Parts: sequence; C-alpha cells; structure tokens
Amino acid sequence: MKVLIIGYTHSKNDKRVFRTVQALSKRCRVIYQYLTEKKEHPIEEGNIEYLPVCYIREENLLKKFFKRRNFDKMICKLVAEEDYDILYMHHFPATKPIEPFKIAKKRGKKIIYDVHEHHPQNFLGNLPVPLRWIKEQVMWWVFKRQIAFSDRCIFVSKEIADDVFKTIGLEKPHLVVPNYASVSMDPEKKEDEICFVGKTFRSLSTEEIQILKELAKDGIRFKVIGMNTNFGIENSKVLPFLPYEEMMKEVSKAKFSWISFQTVVKSDRYKNDIFSLPHKFFDSIAAGTPVVVNKRFVSMAKIVEEKKVGIVIDPKNVKESVEKIRKAFLNYGEIMESLKKHQRAFVWDEEKEERFLDFVLT
Repeated sequence: MKVLIIGYTHSKNDKRVFRTVQALSKRCRVIYQYLTEKKEHPIEEGNIEYLPVCYIREENLLKKFFKRRNFDKMICKLVAEEDYDILYMHHFPATKPIEPFKIAKKRGKKIIYDVHEHHPQNFLGNLPVPLRWIKEQVMWWVFKRQIAFSDRCIFVSKEIADDVFKTIGLEKPHLVVPNYASVSMDPEKKEDEICFVGKTFRSLSTEEIQILKELAKDGIRFKVIGMNTNFGIENSKVLPFLPYEEMMKEVSKAKFSWISFQTVVKSDRYKNDIFSLPHKFFDSIAAGTPVVVNKRFVSMAKIVEEKKVGIVIDPKNVKESVEKIRKAFLNYGEIMESLKKHQRAFVWDEEKEERFLDFVLT
C-alpha cells in the first residue's frame, strides 16, 4: 500500500506531520511532500520517498498570490500524477482548496483529512471584522466540501470535531489526535519560576502581565523560551528558540508553565484558540511541569480540571488569580502527584500509534 502525504507549507521536520510519516512508513510505502525554501532533490530513505517542493515566501501581496498559485498547482499535480492508494492531507492549497480532494476522489483514492486548525476561523483570521464574516461563510462552504470528499478525518480536539460536524450538518468517521509530546521527563530539580514557551510571538493580556508582576514580588521568576521579550516583567529570564529536547529540559525546571495566548486581536471567543490543544500544553505536562491555563481555553481547561495537572484561572480577576497560583505553589506536591499519574496520556507512544494506523489503514 502507498500513501501520499501532503505536508503543504509545513517544513520537513514539522512534529505533527513527520510523526504521521514515520508511523505510516512502518506499514506502507510513503511519498512525503514538504516545503523547502531552497532547492532540494527528492531522496529515498527506507520506506519513505521525500518530495521537497520549493517555495520562497514573498512580502509583496501580488507576487505572493502568483507564487502561491504556482506552488498550489505543483501540489495538485502531485495528487494527480503520483502512484498512491491513500491521500493524506495535512492542509489544503490556499488558491485551490477543493482541487486535490476532487482529483483524488475522481481517481478512486481513499482520502484522510488531518484538520490541524479550525479552518473557517483560522484561514486569514486577522482580516477586519466585516471581511472576516464573509470569509468565514465562504470557508464553511469550502470546508464542508472538503470533508464531504474525505473518507475519514483527524482532529486535534474533540471540541473542534463536534463544532465542525454540528455546523456543516455532516459527520464522517473521525479520530482525535492531539499534539502529543514526543518524550516525557522526570525532573530532579524545580525552580521557583513560571515558563512561557512559543516560537511564534503571542501576546499576553494586560491582566496576565499584572498577575505575573504580582508573583514576581514573591520572588517567582518568569522565563520566556523562544521569544525575544519579557513582556516588561521584572525578575524574568529570556531564552532563544531551542531544539526540542533542550526546550523540554528548560520547561522541566519550572514549577509551572503558563498556557495562554490570543491569536486574533479583540476576539476572546476565537474558536481556533479556545478549542486548541497546542504542542506546548502537552509538552509541558510531559516535561513534568503543571500548567496554568486561562479559563477561556475550553478544551485545555476541561482536561486540567479533570486530571488535576495544573490550575485554571480567570485573568480578568487579577487578585483571585494571584491567590490561586500562590496556593498552587503551596500545594505543589499534590499537583505533581496527580500529574505523574496522568503524564503518559500526554505522550505519543506505541499504543496511540497503533490506534492511529488502524484508523487510517483499515
């Protein structure tokens, strides 16, 4: 059996995409398309054929559109011409969002759609509000057609799956595969610090910064990993973007990991945020570090409260949030005991891989 995996604009070693490549290559021949910003030649390693597609990003909007359209044509050509049994889509061509699904279906291929984001909201998410509403209506139409063409879907959270199927009035066999961590750690030493991880800059609210400043008065340090900012918080430490295992070691040293961000300005109910289960959430718990989660993140808050692997706060109530975190520092042993009990559930392992493979290939 052969599987064509479309990574689209994901780089070669993107954690979520490459995990599917490695897993499927254990049972199948895998043809793996990924994005590169320099010329690379296709190579074969074991059961994997690597197909790099070069795309150099442009700032000029007109040039960007034409370059993306040509890139998307190359993706559709792969779907039309490669020899495969299953098409595995990690994203869709921006200028031809339905085309690869139609091509594969016409060729009689099985289609797996791995939905990384809440696409109707995520796609061009920072448009002005009136344009955003129009875009969402169009994207719901596109999304429904993509899912209709797909044989099975994979989602990052149950809440996104439920919201999508309810909205489009159509349901397909699906599996929830969150962004599991790759390794787990048993930290020997903990510092009185709260870490904040992110390769892409994410802003914190005024209230959240105020909470962290209050905690700094207690000698609790704020450690930022991957972003060149300390958000104006004294007693803070800023580290550059680190390779995965180094990042995990730094996270493991902290008492807590701060999980909060806002992708779209002035939108607390942006579904791509509130229903998200990001890498840093799973990585933090797998690193042996409990999390502090903003209550507006519905999916994460539910897990934290059920498994007691951290605390959920309402940053709009600064005083209550500060006291809740102080109390968590005092009751740290109880939280760590619960975290260790559930830690393996946040890590990708053979059992989860087998479940994934059976779902995709059966």
